Amino acid sequence: MSAWKQKRFWEQVQVIETAEGFTVELDGRAVKTPAKAGLFLPSRTMAEAIAVEWEAQEEAVNPNTMPCTRSANAAIDKVRIQHAEVADMLADYGDSDLLCYRAETPRELVSRQNDLWDPALDWAESALGVRLLKRQGLLHKRQEAEALQTLRAKVHALSAFQLAAFHDLVSMSGSLILGFAAAENWRSVGEIWTLSRLDELWQEEQWGPDDEAQAEAEIKRQAFLHAKRFYDFC
Repeated sequence: MSAWKQKRFWEQVQVIETAEGFTVELDGRAVKTPAKAGLFLPSRTMAEAIAVEWEAQEEAVNPNTMPCTRSANAAIDKVRIQHAEVADMLADYGDSDLLCYRAETPRELVSRQNDLWDPALDWAESALGVRLLKRQGLLHKRQEAEALQTLRAKVHALSAFQLAAFHDLVSMSGSLILGFAAAENWRSVGEIWTLSRLDELWQEEQWGPDDEAQAEAEIKRQAFLHAKRFYDFC
C-alpha cells in the first residue's frame, strides 16, 4: 500500500509499447502494481487513460482519483491469479439472476417488470444462446443446467482485464444478463443501470426518495459507468 502514499516525483508521463503490452512510465520508470508486478496493459487506449490519471496527480498520489489504474491493478494482482474462482462466482449469478425473479403484486409493478425486463431476456436468447426462465416470487428455482453451463463458459472466456470490469457490471446490477448486455452494447450503459434499479425506483415512486439511498446509488452508478468504460478499453 505504500505505493499509494507516495508524493509526486515525476515530471513526464509516457505510454510505452513493449513486447508484453502497453505500459506507463514516469520519467522513464515503469509503473508497478501494488504487488510490484509490471503494469502491462492490453490496449493503448487503456494505457493512455491511466497515463492521464498519473499526469493529473499533484502533490500526493490519490487512488480515489485513479479508477482505471485501480482496475488494472486488480486485474493483474487479483483476477489474473484467481481467474477461475472469480469467473465461477460471477457465473453463479445466472442461477439467481435479478431479471428472472418477478413480483407477484402489485399489478403495476408486475407489468413494468415484464415490459422492461423481458426484452433483456429476449436479447440474451438471441445474442448469448440462453433463455433464462422467469419465476414469480422470491423462492429460488434452479435454471436449466445447459443454460447455466453456456453462460459459465462465456464468463470463463473473458480475459483478466475484461473479468475485472465484468465483476462490477454483474455484482452492481445483480444480473449476469445485464452484465453481458452492458459489455456487448445491447443498450446504453445508463439504460442498463436504470433497468437494474427498477425495483428501487418503484419504491421511490411509492414512498418518496431517500437522500442517503440516492447518494449511495449515485456512487454505484458512477462505478458501473466506469466498469463499462474499462471493459471497452480491453
